[in-house]
Amino acid sequence: MNDYSPAALDQRAVQARWVLRVAFLILAVAFFNAQILEHERYRLRSEDNRLRAVPLTPPRGAILDRFGRIIAENVPGYSVKLFAADVPSLRESLARLGEIVPVDSAARAEALRRFRAEPYLPALVIRDATAEQVARLEERRVLLPGLVIQAEPKRRYPAGPAVAHVVGYVAEVTEGDLSVDRYRGAQIGALVGKAGLELEYDSILRGEPGMRYIEVNARGRLVREDGAAPPRAPEAGIALRTTIDLDLQRFVDSLWPPGVRGALVAMTPDGQVLALYSSPSYDPNSFIGGISSDNWRALRDDPADPLYNRAIQGRYAPASPFKLAIAAMALRRGVVNFNSTMPEPCRGSFRFGNRVFKCWLPTGHGRLDLTGAIAQSCDVYFYQLGLKVGLENLLRDGAAMGFRERSGVDLEGESQSVFPPDVAYFDRRYGPRGWSRGVVLNLSIGQGEIDQTVMNMTRFYLALANPAGAPEPYLVRPRGGALRRIDLTAAQLEGIRSSLVAVVERGTAAGIRSTDLVVGGKTGTAQNAHGLDHGWFIGFAPADKPEIVVGAIMEFAEHGTTVAPYVVKTIRRWYFGAGADVRARVRLLTPEDAAPAPAELIDSVADTAVVP
Repeated sequence: MNDYSPAALDQRAVQARWVLRVAFLILAVAFFNAQILEHERYRLRSEDNRLRAVPLTPPRGAILDRFGRIIAENVPGYSVKLFAADVPSLRESLARLGEIVPVDSAARAEALRRFRAEPYLPALVIRDATAEQVARLEERRVLLPGLVIQAEPKRRYPAGPAVAHVVGYVAEVTEGDLSVDRYRGAQIGALVGKAGLELEYDSILRGEPGMRYIEVNARGRLVREDGAAPPRAPEAGIALRTTIDLDLQRFVDSLWPPGVRGALVAMTPDGQVLALYSSPSYDPNSFIGGISSDNWRALRDDPADPLYNRAIQGRYAPASPFKLAIAAMALRRGVVNFNSTMPEPCRGSFRFGNRVFKCWLPTGHGRLDLTGAIAQSCDVYFYQLGLKVGLENLLRDGAAMGFRERSGVDLEGESQSVFPPDVAYFDRRYGPRGWSRGVVLNLSIGQGEIDQTVMNMTRFYLALANPAGAPEPYLVRPRGGALRRIDLTAAQLEGIRSSLVAVVERGTAAGIRSTDLVVGGKTGTAQNAHGLDHGWFIGFAPADKPEIVVGAIMEFAEHGTTVAPYVVKTIRRWYFGAGADVRARVRLLTPEDAAPAPAELIDSVADTAVVP
């Protein structure tokens, strides 16, 4: 039998039929698997290839002042993005886009970086496009097949530089940010808070992004922008009601002398921050849509450092305002009373060992009691008072009063206060033989190894103004810190407040006396190794029952008397402005013939204006 015999041919035909049957069976199983069993998976894969998800930016929660006025809001804006199949096609699209609207080299490089990181997302080119740019692009859309113009909310700060250090600013999240717990849940391209309240309460303000879908072809070119699939709407962030009085904040900004560096903080005795101002400032609106490299470089390299929040980050020698802490320590320990004098009258200087410590008044103040020493800010009196208190007691009591801590205000980045923890600190810093007990003299007048923020010093004066103690300052809600108490009797606190009134009535700040409001306060001149001395003033009013406490420092102002008028004007603005409105509301809640409303009721009405 040869290969072409009928029997051989029949055998090969049977084999061929079986091969074909097996092949068709395999194909049938494969088709069944693909079309029936794996249908959903391939359908989703097809959808993924056909549809591109475009994140929708959620509106951030508004930030409001205590009366509901807008500090930060959202306004309509537009972003410009490009779809591309690969990097060369994106470069080509960027070149065409640049012929229609200006796109600098930095924006092009950033768009390419975004595309390489997320090639399935449209590359953001312009985050904050103007209406004119959008119109020009829409007219020439045919030249840019991958163009996506998306309506997005953008942040706006109506008060601009006046609120910069309170509210902060927002910027696009970075890859480094995504590894930080604070930005948990944020995605590439999201806007997050970078400073101020925007940073502190970012998780509340940010909201949840939505999603829309656009259709592309096999080459990744845009086919259909709307209606490709049902979108998921973004969820807006939660609005914040703060304790800030925007009118007062604007007033401080308008009042502050141009070009002067410094800070001012205003609070109610229960810790609500009414104003927080730092100078120089910056415009947070310049960060909207991404700050240009030139603007960022100008802010970063400015020797005045406008991004630096001097109210909570700047640390200064507290100078004479710290003398009230020394007085409180001595009163609490029974070392002196308000009629006590010191062994040595002030003759312009005081000798301790082989050193002479000068008073700010070269001719001297003569013999003074405690009230007179506070009013005239006599250094010689407080040198001796510090020696009576003793270095160990001064350090122990200072730590108990909070001079080694932050104030606890609900803002990120507050600096730690500087205050020696114990006597061994001086051995560690100067060596056992490198210092003497004379360090207590410098500490007694707020100089030497002590630096405080304006916020922390103002909180100390809250304890003098509020018999219950100094609560934690806050702009939205307290962080839960403990109350700071000075532990003086009611009579001693009244004597302290009377002494601070004497400062304004006949002492170092006598030039700012107000005829319609009794103000107490303390001036200070902080020595500065880098130039002219800094000026302090911390005050409160009405002196018998304070409703507002204001602390301020001006760098290179030389004397606290330079600062005092700005503090008093701030106090008067609140007391006769918004503060008067609060008191009027209290009166409406009580019968006309009733006694004046108690402090608890005033506090409760003030609380209703602030909804954390």
